[in-house]
Amino acid sequence: MRVASVWVVLLAAVGCGRPASLPPPVPAVPPGQTPLAIVVDLADGTSKAEYDALEAAWGVDVEFNSIEGPRYGVTLSRGALPADVDGLLATIRATPGVEAAEPLFLYSAFGAFEPNDPRFPEQWNLKMANLPAAWSRATGKGVVVAVIDTGVAYEDHGEFKVVEDLAGASFAKGWNFVSDTEHANDDQGHGTHVAGTIAQVTNNGKGVAGVAFDATIMPVKVLDEFGSGTSADIADAIRWAADHGAHVINLSLGGGARSEVMESAVRHARKKGVLVIAATGNNGARCADSCTVSFPAAYDGVIGVSAVGPDGKLAPYSSWGKEVDVAAPGGDKSKGDASGVLQATIDPEHPGTTVYSHFQGTSMATPHVAGLAALLLSAGASPEKAERALLESAIDAGKAGWDDHYGNGVIDASAALARVSGGAAIGGTVWRLGTMAVLVWMLLRRLRGMSSGAPSLGLGFAGGALLGTVGLFFLGWFGLPSLPIAGRAFSALATPMPEWGNGLFGGRLAVVTLSAAVPMALVFFGLPFYSLRRLLAGLSVGFSAFLVSAAWGGFSFANIAGTAWLVLNAFLCWHMAKEVLRMTAEREAKGAL
Repeated sequence: MRVASVWVVLLAAVGCGRPASLPPPVPAVPPGQTPLAIVVDLADGTSKAEYDALEAAWGVDVEFNSIEGPRYGVTLSRGALPADVDGLLATIRATPGVEAAEPLFLYSAFGAFEPNDPRFPEQWNLKMANLPAAWSRATGKGVVVAVIDTGVAYEDHGEFKVVEDLAGASFAKGWNFVSDTEHANDDQGHGTHVAGTIAQVTNNGKGVAGVAFDATIMPVKVLDEFGSGTSADIADAIRWAADHGAHVINLSLGGGARSEVMESAVRHARKKGVLVIAATGNNGARCADSCTVSFPAAYDGVIGVSAVGPDGKLAPYSSWGKEVDVAAPGGDKSKGDASGVLQATIDPEHPGTTVYSHFQGTSMATPHVAGLAALLLSAGASPEKAERALLESAIDAGKAGWDDHYGNGVIDASAALARVSGGAAIGGTVWRLGTMAVLVWMLLRRLRGMSSGAPSLGLGFAGGALLGTVGLFFLGWFGLPSLPIAGRAFSALATPMPEWGNGLFGGRLAVVTLSAAVPMALVFFGLPFYSLRRLLAGLSVGFSAFLVSAAWGGFSFANIAGTAWLVLNAFLCWHMAKEVLRMTAEREAKGAL
């Protein structure tokens, strides 16, 4: 009990910091959104046993917020909340001994932040993606997003003018692959609209807001005034952007033919650590029992994005299929023009004129994900961690788990950023390491009771435990994951083994990768090799700690089956570690005799 208490204090201490460079935060609950957590203020002196007795009626787990909890009764919810948060709060407030119950809010020395862009209230899409809460943590500063499209209205050049709501935005040098010039101006309007969703100048008293409004846009023109372009130009553009400093590539374009040249360009970008995000296509209206995802979204290594309307349902035009990774707001104008995605763009007939238009399409959904990727990278996440965070934090919208319509779910920017905010996120590195320490302590206590005693653990055990729990995260300190040739291998090593399946299968085999199956297979084949036993035991206890953290961080009564699966497999992993170490100790004892 004392170990657990010390660990809770450590977690609270790590999670209380906030970078000084971030803009003023906003309340954690934007209109129409489910909050990340609720705060329940119980009567002073309420014990854990007393509020544990109330949780079944509430349908939500709460724990003391800090070491002052037993004294002042302030508790914070754990795990997912039900859709009817208002009803939950009403139930809790009616409970005797509850002094207050409310959503969790964020504050800073600067006060609340609400963009003053006059048409921001019309941007239902930003609220759906939970962006107002995310802006308290990151704004995309320092991240370069390449918009490979029809160009961007980013400069005054001849008849072309900067659209008024991109004036003052950050732009990197671009290129025009249609006419082979350095002026990547937009003569169609599509690319400017996409760029605006990513990084529209925000809080400037004009127009609308953008997802990652401090990010830098790299305009790259590959589509002509009719919105068409070639696979050769697109492939060149992907390589050019990756080689000229892009961190994220947005491809709001697609076609039905597989291009090996373009696929090779995607591999080139991924090897350089660039996140490539593409639209799944707009052929959903022609789909019945099956559908086809467009290229380049269908390539391995590309995050494929389907589109939802304001109701959170898959838009009728959105293509879907096994390559869908995540869904994002793309609009559904069958419900009215205001149900499209609003952004500033140009009038194609008069490229120097700014207009504000509602577009719809997976092209509009994709820049929401590209912008979120920029937020995650600017918060300090590696490309691999950013990709995992945006996929794993997505809100399930279709069948339970991954499905071919919504992928992992609809993006939630605030939840994604919580996953990369160091020790503040349950299930983060610090939490997992603490969980592992407790499990190793329990393991050693059990082994010391044997006649042969507990074996020494050594570096093999420690390396395996780290790889199974948090990965060899320190490799990122030396820049090894970004090496051009061996970077992918180092990136994998810097990632917890239970998460390797996300990169290989996009979360579609999570029921296997988040289980005892992998360590069980490794133990089965590796046990005869005595020199590997400590490594195998470490991997097994590492998997156990990862699964326990996942079960604790994602617990809800609505997901009790999934939690039970994680807990059961965590026990199996821990038991395997114990048995491997027991056999090792017995062999060493016999050898000593």
